[in-house]
Amino acid sequence: MTFPRRLSFSLLIIFLLVAGANAQTAKIQLLTGAQQTQAYLPLLEGKRVAVVANHTSLIGNAHLVDTLLRLDVDVVKVFSPEHGFRGQADAGEKVDDKIDLVTGLPILSLYGKQRKPDSAMLSDVDVVVFDIQDVGARFYTYISTMSLVMEACAEQDIPVIVLDRPNPNGFYVDGPVLDTAFKSFVGMHPVPVVHGMTVGEYARMINGERWLPNNLQCRLTVIPMIGYSHSDFYELPVKPSPNLPNQFAVYLYPSLCFFEGTDVSIGRGTDYPFQVAGHPEYLLGSYIFVPRSIPGVATNPKHEGAYCNGFNLISFAQNREQQPAQLHLQWLISFYESLHDSVTFFNNYFDKLAGNDILRKQIEAGSTEAEIRQSWQPALNDFKTIRKKYLLYPDFE
Repeated sequence: MTFPRRLSFSLLIIFLLVAGANAQTAKIQLLTGAQQTQAYLPLLEGKRVAVVANHTSLIGNAHLVDTLLRLDVDVVKVFSPEHGFRGQADAGEKVDDKIDLVTGLPILSLYGKQRKPDSAMLSDVDVVVFDIQDVGARFYTYISTMSLVMEACAEQDIPVIVLDRPNPNGFYVDGPVLDTAFKSFVGMHPVPVVHGMTVGEYARMINGERWLPNNLQCRLTVIPMIGYSHSDFYELPVKPSPNLPNQFAVYLYPSLCFFEGTDVSIGRGTDYPFQVAGHPEYLLGSYIFVPRSIPGVATNPKHEGAYCNGFNLISFAQNREQQPAQLHLQWLISFYESLHDSVTFFNNYFDKLAGNDILRKQIEAGSTEAEIRQSWQPALNDFKTIRKKYLLYPDFE
């Protein structure tokens, strides 16, 4: 059977368009570092391996540790961060050492008695693999754990392999750059609140800028992703911690986490943590919620049992592509202006989250959001210059 020449040509065009679309789809398919076992299994062959992991360390539906064991990798122990190996501990809750019931491996907590592995913990380890999903905010503690692991491994001359994952807030850079006088576990390095880097890029920056103590550098290998760009809007397949249950909370987290350093609730102990904000004495807003104690998620939450009036910000997050790619300070300023005469608004945690005492003083002095944002720009510009040296993926600019 033959086709008219014109029809044949039309079919050819359709075929090429479909093939091109399929090629484009294949081109942008995202593969995490963990999924690319062929890239890092040779580095683990014959080695005693420790894995820094939690519930987000997945290859499809299988945990990285389970996968490595099936592939006959000699995993000798697991290091767990804040929230624990299975991600069930509340924020700030001490995590104890234990034995994993699934694998029988020892799980050594890096959020309990100590946060940095010591020489005894590493004495039977030849290589450390780090694979944890981050959310791209300086005060989210998984990158602090990574930094301390890099420091410990540098001291013991043990190589570190970082399996890279997307940054769901990797499409912008914003916020005050940390003053190292305010260094803490919620901010260890001179970066802005939103740094716009994956964990692999961030590890490269720590190493390259010699931010480890005594100018140490660890033997670092990053297994990069395939098909990732910083301009992507990436929805996490697994909630990274108990109080970040969905993409809206993840998106709002860098802006709302400042409220952890105030008397305002951001919904811990509700069905919408990091998606609402309120206070019993706040008179503005049209949303009311009552925090309650939820085991493993919110133990004794702020204003437990009290009616908190404020805002539900889910619709704001749903329209994030229409919002400016930046931190949003309007809610923080509004709550301060309404409440500071009647309550002690800021607590001692705020300056650690901000990475300086300037932001608090600016808000207390009545600075506008535009004035505050303008004050960040010189340090942000300097950081962006440093950041570019360590990027592994196309940037958003």
